[in-house]
Amino acid sequence: MAISAVILAGGEGKRMKSDKPKALSLVLGEPMLRWVLNSVTDAGIDNICVLTGFAKEYIEEYLNGYNKETGLQTQTAFQAERRGTGHAVMMCSDFLRNNGGDVVVLNGDAPFLDSETIKASYELHKAKSSSATVISAKVADPFGYGRIIRTDDGSVEKIVEQKDATPEQAAVNEVNSGCYWFSVDALLGCLDKLTDNNAGGEYYLTDTLGILINEGKTVCAYTAENSNAVLGANDPKQLEELNEIAKTIKK
Repeated sequence: MAISAVILAGGEGKRMKSDKPKALSLVLGEPMLRWVLNSVTDAGIDNICVLTGFAKEYIEEYLNGYNKETGLQTQTAFQAERRGTGHAVMMCSDFLRNNGGDVVVLNGDAPFLDSETIKASYELHKAKSSSATVISAKVADPFGYGRIIRTDDGSVEKIVEQKDATPEQAAVNEVNSGCYWFSVDALLGCLDKLTDNNAGGEYYLTDTLGILINEGKTVCAYTAENSNAVLGANDPKQLEELNEIAKTIKK
């Protein structure tokens, strides 16, 4: 079965006070994107598409050097307008159709999602014949994250965002990392059903899970042993915190 990866790296990251895309912000001297690329390739996946957006030339320049260094042929797709994660994946539709099989969708600014988590979540994805598998983590403070709401049999019922959570749901400490395995056919079948009928006027990738569940498809969640898997950075302070965590990982 063919497997591939889509890495979303189109974020601007204005609060980083940089003219480069957020995914190129450095953690221990390496762009966060490189951490994600290393995890993907260490998991045995070398068929990769990186979604660019803001200042795409910086990502393209970096990937040109990366491809020369590694001998890989990492591809890119471009999101001209930032219209949500679902829209970002739509821009990768040609890549998905050309490859089929299963795809892992990751964020280019989540450096601590390790290869072991990618591999173990894929094993669950296949064992459950799942159409989609969310990578989750249990955290001490879930505030701000989407909560994973499970059914009695352990499958995913839905993901509830912070602003929409009831007090009971807000108490759940299993949160969405924003990374997913999909059957490519199932994913492509959902993308054209997404709508932007929401407060942000965006197409959300999480909405594909609800579509699949409503169609009676299996949607699972794999809980990462590494709670840092969900961490990203939106400003220099958070980036500094990632650098401090990275020092403990590299020891």
